[in-house]
Amino acid sequence: MATPVELYVSPSCEFSASAREDLEWRRVDFVEYDVEADPDALARMLKLTGGTRTVPVIVEEGKPPQIGWMGRGCSV
Repeated sequence: MATPVELYVSPSCEFSASAREDLEWRRVDFVEYDVEADPDALARMLKLTGGTRTVPVIVEEGKPPQIGWMGRGCSV
């Protein structure tokens, strides 16, 4: 069984919503983390991104983290 994709988001970010919709449309298993409400998730995201505070961040096993959606994102 594959590890689910991790999606780090901010509820107020339209690009986070677009990334979520794409994963749902493609029927990708994912776990979503709200970095505004969950300080542990924010800390994990910052470690994964080298301190970049932009959402969404998509983490797939074996691939570098994707920061932003379609070249755009929101600061947190």
